[in-house]
Amino acid sequence: MPEKRVILIAGPTASGKSTAALALAEKIGGEIVNADALQVYRDLRILSARPSPAEEARAPHHLYGSIDGAVRYSAGEWSRAAARVIPEIHARGRAAIIVGGTGLYFRALEGGLCAAPAIPQAIRAAAAARLEAIGTAAFRAEVLSFDPAMAGLDPDDRQRHVRAWEVYHAAGAPLSEIRKRQGAAVIDEASARLVIEPPREALYAAIERRYDAMISRGALDEARALAARGLDPGLPVMKAVGAAELFSHLAGEISHDEAIRLAKRNSRRLAKRQLTWFRGQTPDWPRAGSAEAALDHVLSALVASNGPGG
Repeated sequence: MPEKRVILIAGPTASGKSTAALALAEKIGGEIVNADALQVYRDLRILSARPSPAEEARAPHHLYGSIDGAVRYSAGEWSRAAARVIPEIHARGRAAIIVGGTGLYFRALEGGLCAAPAIPQAIRAAAAARLEAIGTAAFRAEVLSFDPAMAGLDPDDRQRHVRAWEVYHAAGAPLSEIRKRQGAAVIDEASARLVIEPPREALYAAIERRYDAMISRGALDEARALAARGLDPGLPVMKAVGAAELFSHLAGEISHDEAIRLAKRNSRRLAKRQLTWFRGQTPDWPRAGSAEAALDHVLSALVASNGPGG
């Protein structure tokens, strides 16, 4: 069987990661694994810039659109899913190409995360019901009663308070304690690693063009369908950059043009945060300024490590 390869392609939103990953998959017969925290949600095909059905038909894609928007999906759950998918790809004699912009997912691959438990659906439902029943302030007080270390959380950060409540009731131990227990890495070693980091102005221009294309492809209708589900506004899918602004428009709070302006601005800010994270956390990873340069670099790296196959 060909050597088991794992190739990591990271970078900010709209940097060309998916383009590079697809071209690489076609070149070497690889399969693509999503490492983007929003592209896991089936409700956000357009607004998360998931690969199109035509693109997905060109190479196998995994962990895209597999999670319902009502689920508060975690990095731990993603890492467990990746740990199942990657060996299956290798068993087919193919390379696993991990691509995305969620830095914590890449950290899980190479360094492991704290050993937080999987959260049963019954506990997720109980957390949501408890929050609804007693309100945000009382819910925070309840969390702090069993996990005082969570006092540093923003009082308005419903998502992290819910996570702490869920973990405590699933594991019987505070999240702050569980975070001290380091989990195992998902992969032994990457065959190639790369961050796509375009020049700032080129990246911002790509963000604006892509959002205009999302609007043309029906992003507003996608947001309308998601809003109609009446989900908890604190869920990750409801706070997604590019979607949240359209929800405000649909609620009559801002104009359509203002929603687009804010979505583009907030997407630029997201890209800046992602760039900062990757510069701080992956300083030793090679950089490429475009999808084309990324493809050339990874192919060269694979040849240098005994050939581009498998």
